[in-house]
Amino acid sequence: MPASAARRREVLDALRQGAVPQAGLDLLAVGLDRFEQTIGEELDALASGASVFKAVRGEYGSGKTFFTRWLAETAKRRGMAVAEIQVSENETPLHRLETVYRRLTERLCTASYPPSALRPIADAWFYVLEEDALAAGAEPATLGQAVATLLEERLSEVSRSAPTFAAALRGYREASTTGDPTTAEAIMAWLGGQPNVAAAARRAAGVRGDLDHFGALGFLQGLLTVLRDSGHPGLVLVLDEVETLQRVRSDARDKALNSLRQLIDEIHSGRFPGLYLLITGTPAFFEGPQGVQRLAPLAQRLATDFLPDPRFDNPRAIQIRLPGFTLASLTELGGKVRDLYANGSASSQRVTSMVDDAYITELAREVSGELGELVGVAPRLFLRKLVDVMDRVDQFEDFVPREHYRLTFAPAELTAVERNATTRRRGGAADAPLNSADAVELEL
Repeated sequence: MPASAARRREVLDALRQGAVPQAGLDLLAVGLDRFEQTIGEELDALASGASVFKAVRGEYGSGKTFFTRWLAETAKRRGMAVAEIQVSENETPLHRLETVYRRLTERLCTASYPPSALRPIADAWFYVLEEDALAAGAEPATLGQAVATLLEERLSEVSRSAPTFAAALRGYREASTTGDPTTAEAIMAWLGGQPNVAAAARRAAGVRGDLDHFGALGFLQGLLTVLRDSGHPGLVLVLDEVETLQRVRSDARDKALNSLRQLIDEIHSGRFPGLYLLITGTPAFFEGPQGVQRLAPLAQRLATDFLPDPRFDNPRAIQIRLPGFTLASLTELGGKVRDLYANGSASSQRVTSMVDDAYITELAREVSGELGELVGVAPRLFLRKLVDVMDRVDQFEDFVPREHYRLTFAPAELTAVERNATTRRRGGAADAPLNSADAVELEL
């Protein structure tokens, strides 16, 4: 079925800005067919109450962010909730799980609710409880007590490790039903892990203090229960760019790696039914001395055999790799973007003829050449330039790409890795392999 105008616009606007689209990635998927069956099986297991941990490795430009958002879109089409978190030392340190949980609730979304979807999901859960209570024979006069009883039953397992989660939900419902929206909003913020919630709201819910590192795991259990009972059979949680752990202080790095090991063990123990935890990182993070290998138990859990030929990689393994783009796959991706653009353009024939497959290949080769023949670094810039070319073809009848377009890179539009690649091409001081220590740019 052709993509809607809104989906086309959302995808093309993101590419125009040099970003990975938040949605519509199925329109651009290239080379992901090898993972489709396994991902489908894992999401099926998730809906049945299983839990999954997966690590995705790949160099810059290999498509890690694209892969995670494609998986998230697939999960949302199955009714699941998703949250994507960028790991960073200052904003989301991995060794502080209370902060990870807070970011999760801030970015929580479903196919129906944008971030943050925590409150509408909780409201939907209470609605389900009311419907179940009525179906069980509760009268309107006793509905409140029947819902409270069901709440305790549904959260009985969670209450053993995080009793304050159930208490806060009770307080939220009480404030909502008695017409106190300010208190209800504050309690929901506390449930989402927000610090510095008003003391009066916490007293109303019968809770004290702020969420801590250990309480976050119990709150995650509670959230999964609420999601499941409100019609969302699973949660896909993405921890993106975990390789940033290599640049933090050694004590914080060790705590973060141990937190990751703890999460893997808790998932495999069955504590989080319905959770799909996905992390992404570079090969250096998984293999280097400042990453996973620094903590032997974590390295053992993530150990995966990769054969020289990526065709035989096992998609069911705990760790999978994205081999990155070749000139052929980059051209294929460009063709998909061109067709998407042309299908929504009033001058579709002109776009298709001026930006034909041969021109797309030429542009892909030229962008890669400017980046030192590093095709894997090229996709972001290539797609940005391609959309720019098509915009000009669409707007100016006398614009001919082969005659009038000249590829240029403004310094401000390049990332650090892309700048390093252009320097390599020119034989500058950064002329070092991208996976070597000399290729790492430090801000001093």
